[in-house]
Amino acid sequence: MRHLMMKILLSGVMLLLLLPTVGAWAGNGKEVAKVEICTDVIRQFVQIPDNAAPPALLRNAQAIAVIPGIIKAGFIAGGRYGWGIVVVRKDDGNWSNPVFVTLMGGSFGFQAGVQSIDAIMVFKSKQSVERLARGKFTLGADAAVAAGPVGRDMSAATDITLKAEVYTYSRSRGLFAGVSLAGSVLQIDYAATDNFYGLSGLTANDVFAGRRIQDPPPVAVNFLETLSRYTK
Repeated sequence: MRHLMMKILLSGVMLLLLLPTVGAWAGNGKEVAKVEICTDVIRQFVQIPDNAAPPALLRNAQAIAVIPGIIKAGFIAGGRYGWGIVVVRKDDGNWSNPVFVTLMGGSFGFQAGVQSIDAIMVFKSKQSVERLARGKFTLGADAAVAAGPVGRDMSAATDITLKAEVYTYSRSRGLFAGVSLAGSVLQIDYAATDNFYGLSGLTANDVFAGRRIQDPPPVAVNFLETLSRYTK
């Protein structure tokens, strides 16, 4: 029985690591639902007084990615897979329309079981955003990544001098905390992005710059309004 359970867990991990891009099968309804969940994650993230990102860090963010429902599974060898959105700060200080992304990664160590977490990534540099827009971005390789600091009482001066380019947070059992996602790969989901906007051939830079998108879906507008309330 024990050997059977180990085989099942290992099979699940391999499936997670080999899953194709979600956009290949997701329809517009799935993208809309995902953006609604991302909006709720952001709202809860900033409303937890003692375990939230310092306001100054959010105000100086160049991009923010929200990946709800990341599945972590493993027994000895582990893996993680998630699907969400990323928005970037435009030159006028407002946020761009969202682009869909997938998060995939693996880990090794003594671990067992399956867990679902929500993750938020705060990008501090425009260089990191430019690398992400090319289609594929590895946390820890393409940019220095660290567990995000928590606590609203951290001074703005301290936040600005933080050295990492990307700070990551996760929520499990209702509480947010800094977590390292080093080694995870963040990749643009072009198919899901096309589905969401009802267009074809969109690039990340098309969406970030507002090209070709005349009327973004209402859920995108709601997400941006929610995010803007806490990042200005």
